[in-house]
Order: sequence, then C-alpha cells, then structure tokens
Amino acid sequence: MKKDIEICEVQCIHEEDVKQVKEKMLEDTVLNDMAEFFKVFGDVTRIKILSALFQKEMCVCDIAAVLDMNQSAISHQLRLLKSRRLVKFRREGKVIYYSLDDAHIKKIFNEGLHHIQHS
Repeated sequence: MKKDIEICEVQCIHEEDVKQVKEKMLEDTVLNDMAEFFKVFGDVTRIKILSALFQKEMCVCDIAAVLDMNQSAISHQLRLLKSRRLVKFRREGKVIYYSLDDAHIKKIFNEGLHHIQHS
C-alpha cells in the first residue's frame, strides 16, 4: 500500500539550509497571531457573513435575513469578526451597520476561493 506522504529514507540534516531558514522564520508570537487570524475563516457562518458584506454594508437584521439565521447567532459571529478586525461598524440612529474593515479582507477571501476553484 502506497503512503500519501513521502518521507526521506535516510536521516540527514542539511545544516546550511536549516540555518538559513531558522534565521528567516517569523517569531512564534507572529505565527500564533496568524493562526488565530486564519481560524476565523474556519467557520462557514463567518464566511457567509463576509461574503454578504462584500456586496454591501448591512445591519445585523439584514444579514440574519440573508443567511436565514437568528440575529443572536449573527451578532455573536460579528463580535468575533470585529475583534479580529475583519469587520467594522457604524451607528446611524438606532441601527448599526457592518462592513469590511478594509480591502485586504476581500483579497484574502478571493485568494482562498481561487485556490479552491483551481486545485
């Protein structure tokens, strides 16, 4: 039976390669922050919210209607997206409108979509 992952048949360390890569590795705190950032994209509801917000700024009620979910569930996910700086909000009277925090979010989303569609 063939294994899906190939590994070296001998133990050898390419010292110079290891040294070069270690010198250029990001710090653990940065890597941990990146892992937390990408975890946000690991939930289908959050992906749907972002996808809706690509179209236009929306309030919680409208997002809930688009996704056919309750407002409480949407609010919970929006809090998480806001804490990760993926969405921002503005108040207009009694209504709070959400939008993407910046254009980078759509670029990251589209890169992931491109990867999936062309794999």
